Amino acid sequence: YPSYYIKPVHKKEVQDELAKSGELQKLVHMPTRAALNDQTCSPAQDDLINLFINYIMRDGLKVLARDLVERAFENIKRIQLEKYHKCASEEDKQKIELNPRVIFHQAVENCKPILNLTPIKRGGVRYQVPVPITPKRSQFLSMKWLIAAAKEKDSKVRFHHQLALELIDAANNRGRVVKRKQDLHRQCEANRAYAHYRWS
Repeated sequence: YPSYYIKPVHKKEVQDELAKSGELQKLVHMPTRAALNDQTCSPAQDDLINLFINYIMRDGLKVLARDLVERAFENIKRIQLEKYHKCASEEDKQKIELNPRVIFHQAVENCKPILNLTPIKRGGVRYQVPVPITPKRSQFLSMKWLIAAAKEKDSKVRFHHQLALELIDAANNRGRVVKRKQDLHRQCEANRAYAHYRWS
């Protein structure tokens, strides 16, 4: 497409915002690119989940990766419903989140690191220097750690079941991935004396 063609607005909520602000009227007669085949206004569409599926995918087997994530969400729903029905009081039931998508988003958010260690050489010595990381990199590490934690399992446990357990633990701010993030932050805190090497 030529450079003056604008990108399509496929999300319903973004379209509503543009309509309220009056921007939509300006875009009506603008030449627009065709939407990609995965760009849809369906409420089931979630960019973060699609990205997670792509990170799980190996050798181009996207159908298998999507199936694993869907099974993991099914397992999350079953585990949460089991907890829900075991609760005696109505207050305890209200605290339990039953939507797997909400649990997934909460898990990714809880696992995001804000600092990382980078090796910097000064005077023949290599120092581990704590540096802040970008939101995109932080999100990538969070999802990468969740997948790695789900793969570190007993041979009898299926990947999708382990992934479901890891996501539930991470959403509740516990588990291996949250511990890994806290350990990284602890190392960054221990090496804060070298933070000035980042600029020198």
